[in-house]
Amino acid sequence: MTHGRRVFTVSLIATGMFAALAGSTALAQSKEVKIAHIYSKTGPLEAYGKQTAVGFMMGLDYATGGTMMVAGKKIVVIEKDDQGKPDIGKSLLAAAYGDDKVDLAVGPTASPVALAMLPVAEEYKKILLVEPAVADSITGDKWNKYIFRTGRNSSQDAAANAAALDKAGNVVATLANDNAFGRDGVKATREALKNAKIVHEEYLPVGTTDFTAGLQRIVDKLKDQPGNKYISVGWSGAPAPFSKIADLDLKKRYGIELATGGNILPAMVAYKQFPGMEGALYYYFGIPKNPINEAMVARHYNQFKTPPDFFTAGGFSAAMAIVTALNNSKGDTSANTLIKTMEGMSFDTPKGKMTFRKEDHQAMQSMYHFKIKADPAFAWGVPELVREIKPEDMNIPIRNKR
Repeated sequence: MTHGRRVFTVSLIATGMFAALAGSTALAQSKEVKIAHIYSKTGPLEAYGKQTAVGFMMGLDYATGGTMMVAGKKIVVIEKDDQGKPDIGKSLLAAAYGDDKVDLAVGPTASPVALAMLPVAEEYKKILLVEPAVADSITGDKWNKYIFRTGRNSSQDAAANAAALDKAGNVVATLANDNAFGRDGVKATREALKNAKIVHEEYLPVGTTDFTAGLQRIVDKLKDQPGNKYISVGWSGAPAPFSKIADLDLKKRYGIELATGGNILPAMVAYKQFPGMEGALYYYFGIPKNPINEAMVARHYNQFKTPPDFFTAGGFSAAMAIVTALNNSKGDTSANTLIKTMEGMSFDTPKGKMTFRKEDHQAMQSMYHFKIKADPAFAWGVPELVREIKPEDMNIPIRNKR
């Protein structure tokens, strides 16, 4: 976060200089693009939020060639902490649009917060670029035309994981957060699985520390089932259940295997105990082969001595989308112009090209089918690429009522 604070401070100084030179707020505004980044600086998803913030500032720096200028305007970022709470996120977005007079907003981290924020964007008639909240309903039945999303949605997660898990004879129990992210994810998984059979759904609160009872219910449902048995986990936040699942040694005792998508590197340390596990993920720094990913990885190693993580790529992608849109609009930040500019717009990211689908403003993007390798050179289980699952390979439903 050192990088984010440094750029942020310079931007604030620049704001003051412009205001002083122009002699009026209106004139200063015309020389700036003000962006509110509302995310979980604190709370259960703090690690995700901080990665997104680092990636966002790094992406803006990369996309503008280090100038923090787009279409002749200075980019000013105002950061706000929603603490992972829907009511706080909603009020912060209203304050950003109404008091701070931002041109657009980015965030939040958690799906329940995003759902609370969607009507605010519609009320103020300003763009909210959702990154990284995942629930399908954000670009589904709760969507409005001011909402765009660079983050993947639950259906993209489910369709990608179905490529690895959906085989006749496979029996699945799901474990997910008891919130919009978890329930939308399981719903999408249920729809995506055409051959495998789901026999149990287990939901536990974010922040759960004792997974014993929930996992026992799953084992009781799976252990006597014929066929290949899997626990499919869709989990966000810490602590994660993977270490507990490993401790139970379910494959040896009951023939029950783990199936899950990607996660942040600290959570994937437990994956090392599941060599050969297959799934699909949104991003892993060693998988995409393109100049933007190479640049982000190099910058992150140079600044933090570590590789960029899952949500760093998401923040970087959001920045690339914004700078592309503002260049295409010649700096016009009015919502109607940006909507026309961004609908159907393609832009480059660390994952390769993304495109905002016109119907629901969801970014169509690749996902990655992986198999875990226990590599002694890494603390985490390394997801080795099986194949890139391209947007045209996934049938992602349009769930809004447009």
